[in-house]
Amino acid sequence: MRSSAFTAENGISVTVLLAARNEAANLSRCLAALRPAAEIVVVDSGSVDNTPEIARDAGARVLQFEHTGGYPKKRQWALEMVRFKTAWVLLLDADEVVPEALWAEIATAVAADGPDAVGATKPVAYLIKKGFHFLGRRFRFGGFSFDAMLLVRPERVRFERLIEVPGDTLDMEVHERLIVDGPVGRLNTPLIHEDFKGLEAYIDKHNRYSTWEAHLRHQFLTSGEYGEESVQPRLFGNPQERRRWLKRLAIRTPGEPWLWFAYHYLFKLGFLEGTAGKIACQIRADYIRQVRAKMYELRLKDRHEAGERRH
Repeated sequence: MRSSAFTAENGISVTVLLAARNEAANLSRCLAALRPAAEIVVVDSGSVDNTPEIARDAGARVLQFEHTGGYPKKRQWALEMVRFKTAWVLLLDADEVVPEALWAEIATAVAADGPDAVGATKPVAYLIKKGFHFLGRRFRFGGFSFDAMLLVRPERVRFERLIEVPGDTLDMEVHERLIVDGPVGRLNTPLIHEDFKGLEAYIDKHNRYSTWEAHLRHQFLTSGEYGEESVQPRLFGNPQERRRWLKRLAIRTPGEPWLWFAYHYLFKLGFLEGTAGKIACQIRADYIRQVRAKMYELRLKDRHEAGERRH
C-alpha cells in the first residue's frame, strides 16, 4: 500500500523534465515510475524511433528542441523556455527510474518548502545519487554512482556556460554542472540508472563524450578557464565542486587512465562486482585514454597551424 505522499489529488507538486532522443528502449520503464509527478515534460531532439509517441501515450507533454550549437543546450533551454506548473523540477534521463522511496523523500522536501518564497536557509536544489546499474546488475562497488543536482527550483539554477567546443554535436548537457543560487540539500535514496540499449550504444556514446571532453580540456589548458560561467573547483565543497577540483588535477596527471582503473577496480573495490565490474573499470580507463589521445591530436593540429602561420 502506498504512503500518503502518493495520494494527493494532483500528485506531488513536481514537474519531471526528461531529456530524450531515440530512447524507445528505455523510456516506457522510466515513465511508468513517474505517476506521482504533477506533470511530465519530455524534451526530444528529433528522435527517429517512437520516443515521442511513447511519451505522449504516457500523458507527457512533448517539446522539440533543435540545437544550433553553443549555449544553451537542451536542459538549459527548457529551464528558460518552459512554463512549469510547479515550483520544483526534477531533471531526469530516459534511462533512470525513480523508486517509491525517493518519491517519498521528494514529497517531503517540496512540502517543507511550501508556496511561499524560498527562505534564506531552505534548499533551492537537492543532490540525488545516480545509482549505477551495468550489464543487468546493480553495482554496490566500483565508485561509479555519483551525486548530481537533480531536484531544483528552476529560477535559482542555471547550467554552466562552458567554452564552446568546435563541431560540438552533443545537444544535451553531459559534463556541464548546475550553478546554484542558494543552499543545497541532499536526498538519500538513489535513482536507478540503467541503460537497456546495450554495450555498443554505451561505448559509442562515450566515444562522442570523449571528443567533447578532449576539446574542453585542451581549451582549458591553453586558455586557463572552462568558460564564462562554471562551477568553482573546491576540494572541500559540494560533490560538484569536488569533482571539478579532481578533474582539474587529473588533466595534468601522468598515467591518468591507469589511475582511474586503479581507483575504480582496487580502491573502490570494483573487483568485487566480478566480470561486469572489470569490464566497467576497463571502459572507464579506455574513455580517459580516448580523451588523452584526442587531446594529443589537438596539440599536433595547433603546432601544424602555428608552423603554417610562420611560413
